[in-house]
Amino acid sequence: MLQTEDQYYLSLRDGRRVFYRGQPVEDLLSHPELGPAIRHAAVDFRMAHDPQYRDRAVVTDEDGTYSRFYHIPKSSQDLKKRRDLIALSTRLGGTVVPLIHEIGTDALFGLMEVTQVMDHELGTHYSERVRNFWQQARDHDYALAVAQTDVKGDRSKRPSDQPDPDMYLRIVKRTSDGIVVRGAKVHTSVSINANWLIALPTREMREADKDYAVAFVLPVNTPGLTLITSPFLSSLHHDMERPISSQHKMVESFTWFDDVFIPHEQVFLNGEWQFAGMLAKAFVEFHRFTAVSYKLPLLELITGVSALLAKYNGIDKARHIQNALSDLVLYEMTVRSILDNAADRGEMVAPGVFRPHIPLVNLAKYHFATGLHQAFHHVQDIAGGLLVTAPGEEDLSHPELGPVLRRYLQGRDVGGENRLKALYLASDLVASDLAAYHLVLAVHAEGSIEAEKMTAVKSYPWEQVEAWARQIAGISD
Repeated sequence: MLQTEDQYYLSLRDGRRVFYRGQPVEDLLSHPELGPAIRHAAVDFRMAHDPQYRDRAVVTDEDGTYSRFYHIPKSSQDLKKRRDLIALSTRLGGTVVPLIHEIGTDALFGLMEVTQVMDHELGTHYSERVRNFWQQARDHDYALAVAQTDVKGDRSKRPSDQPDPDMYLRIVKRTSDGIVVRGAKVHTSVSINANWLIALPTREMREADKDYAVAFVLPVNTPGLTLITSPFLSSLHHDMERPISSQHKMVESFTWFDDVFIPHEQVFLNGEWQFAGMLAKAFVEFHRFTAVSYKLPLLELITGVSALLAKYNGIDKARHIQNALSDLVLYEMTVRSILDNAADRGEMVAPGVFRPHIPLVNLAKYHFATGLHQAFHHVQDIAGGLLVTAPGEEDLSHPELGPVLRRYLQGRDVGGENRLKALYLASDLVASDLAAYHLVLAVHAEGSIEAEKMTAVKSYPWEQVEAWARQIAGISD
């Protein structure tokens, strides 16, 4: 089944416990701040039913007809089709990724990889549970969220060494029917507008941490689960002044598990501490491929609006502006090329699961993350101070002020209104709450810059290049 937009909206009216600024939210869709996030996420469902996008958004094979997001990658070509779909949904979302299929399927692919290893080594049966849920989610076209990052407390201490034992999500009770968990996760994207929530460990564990080695899936309306939404990224803007953030929004939550019961068939890790780190990393490597895929439209739009404003301002031939535009083009092309190479050099890591090349995925994410601040600087330099000092939309529509603004704010071969619209777009991208959001995500989302650098550098063939250096230098062992 492919959910329709209306079916998706209806599925969220299930009694889930959501709070916004201290107030319970009874109806997400009608909420002035959260409603835009719900409608934004529905991009995924609209694509699947739109003849213009259906062939890219939907798969038909021996398992039936279902969302391509749920298609398990089996080759580099599958990864590239997934990348293109993620980029498409993000373009339709105005550079803001919907994420309600992307992140959850990343988690399922990582779970498929690791649970098969666990079953082989420990004699467990987790991979069957994962496959069963994947099939259920695929057939019902569920929206999924992932809760991974624990609140962590004192970060110098391991989970079992924390003064407060609930600083990492943990199992507090095991019964014949399932487990009971307690704790909290942060940065949980799209949790309020998902049907199911997948919980994963955030780090490697030791034997003393075994009760913190837990992974499972649960419906978002499960008793004991509370979502406290972040108020960041207000949607209450004028459409013209904020063409992206007035319509497109992603919401994160503080996710509180207050003695939540999870049936055994929904549990994928239950104290097997040796595999907590492997599972955390398996998800992250799939998700970093997704992350760079949804960054590409942002880089394209940054380059496009910079070129447009350079022309409107009459400075597109200036040497320093040409250098800035060249930097933006090379930045976008480099990120895209590394991601392509990561798909081409991927590997089969479990029967039927093809993973992108880990060092190159991390290199792509690292290159994006370390270059975004400079890219924003180029846009700000080209656009000029009107990014933050331009008059408002109401002034432009005023019977007396509007004609004045259209005259005095004209540029080269462009009227004042259209030049203002381009400036408004650039401002939304690089001088707004949305801009701050993108910059923080570049540093912290999908893993830190340091983690990406370490992962890429660790895989470098150090012994090989050192041996060659010794050979050329004539150094014998």
